[in-house]
Amino acid sequence: MTGAGAGDGPLRLQRRGAVALVRLDDPATRNALTDELLGELAELLLALDDDPSVDCIAIAGSERVFASGADVRALLWRTPQQLYDGDRSRRWEQLRALRTPTVAAVSGFCLGGGCELAMTCDVVVAAPGARFGLPETQLGLIPGAGGTQLLPRAIGKAKAMDMILTGRLLDAREAERAGLVSRVAEEGGWLELALEVAAAIAARPAIAQRLAREAVAAAFEVGLRAGVGVERRAFAIAFGTEEAREGLTAFVEKRPPRWVAEET
Repeated sequence: MTGAGAGDGPLRLQRRGAVALVRLDDPATRNALTDELLGELAELLLALDDDPSVDCIAIAGSERVFASGADVRALLWRTPQQLYDGDRSRRWEQLRALRTPTVAAVSGFCLGGGCELAMTCDVVVAAPGARFGLPETQLGLIPGAGGTQLLPRAIGKAKAMDMILTGRLLDAREAERAGLVSRVAEEGGWLELALEVAAAIAARPAIAQRLAREAVAAAFEVGLRAGVGVERRAFAIAFGTEEAREGLTAFVEKRPPRWVAEET
């Protein structure tokens, strides 16, 4: 893996081929999603999203914490309007609108906004000791970055209500069984497994991967008839690409496909 710091701020960027690894690195706040960190994260991810050489983005924290939620002290100085339509809301909208496939690599605590950040990702890989939670009601608040909508879609109403109303934390295995986590790694192997998953995603044609993401996302936003329509249109677009022609030809000829990106 080639490495390069993303400045002196709370983020680190590394590249492994077509995979970009973004690491939250602010131990003093336990990777709290401060205005600085959230702003830098959104800007970096948007830049990577526009980079044609990046086909998958992995987001990770440290061994002890993925992200610990919002900066509570900063919240005390906000107005309701700032929280409703201010910079933080726009940053979260930008994160949810990324087109490039994303993998969350979670170890340790993944709480509040950190859990919401993980849920914006397409695949969540967790260390055995990871803990997931949305504890905001303990502060007299509710999840404010999509948690009340994303969590029920991932694990169902009953368990989501339990987590949000009681502050209950799910361990990695229960989170996997519930549908919040995609894979649980072996002890000590969480980051490498996440990068392996990201590499597998990046190895497939980017157009097909992005169209597949859009079609799956539509399943949670529109009715069945409209969702099948989204899928049909996405399938037709994918079918018309050079990558699909090569993939189908390679299958018929019983050989590995030779993607255009590999030949250039």
